[in-house]
Amino acid sequence: MTLNIDSIIGELHGLANPENVAGMARFGIIGKRVLGISVGQLRALAKRIGHNQGVAEGLWSAGIFEARLLAAFVAEPAKVTRRQANAWARDFECWADCDGLCIHLFRKTPFAHELALAWSRRREELVKRAGFTMMATLAVHDKKAGDEVFHGYLDRVLAESADERHNVKKGVNWALRQIGKRNRRLNREAIRVAKQIQQQDSRAARWIASDALRELNRWA
Repeated sequence: MTLNIDSIIGELHGLANPENVAGMARFGIIGKRVLGISVGQLRALAKRIGHNQGVAEGLWSAGIFEARLLAAFVAEPAKVTRRQANAWARDFECWADCDGLCIHLFRKTPFAHELALAWSRRREELVKRAGFTMMATLAVHDKKAGDEVFHGYLDRVLAESADERHNVKKGVNWALRQIGKRNRRLNREAIRVAKQIQQQDSRAARWIASDALRELNRWA
């Protein structure tokens, strides 16, 4: 297909489904401009476009939720810079674009582990969530990383477990569960950390721990 940003944006508008927008909002998928396009439709369009970093940057600049998710599908991870990753992270509007970019793009960059740690220390709710989303998805997909990397992530999980903000506590919980399912050694360590978290005087911490322990104990 013609790799023209205006034509791609035009095609996205042609796929728009206003009825889906309200349904998406009920699941917390919100933004300034949401078209109501399914992920399946976006994947089909991404397959036609192919990987193209310039197109990805143009799509991101459009400021449309679906265009930004499409950008994650067509971007070239090796060409993404740290500056660009940080700029895009500051643009997150909801959990869905945060998680989508981390899962489909940022975890594939050469500096993915650096982003995970750096973002977990940021104040902004969705950027901090992105740090823990990165930890969770790297625990699943990065088969080469050593256990010491994930021990370090568990330190961050413990440090941020009292953050009461919804997007953060969900991200912290997800990271804790995925790290604990990576292997038996990390499972034992994650359970130990979860029990420490459970002792904190924080509703968020108690929820993170109790929810994670149900899954981690079944996996053990």
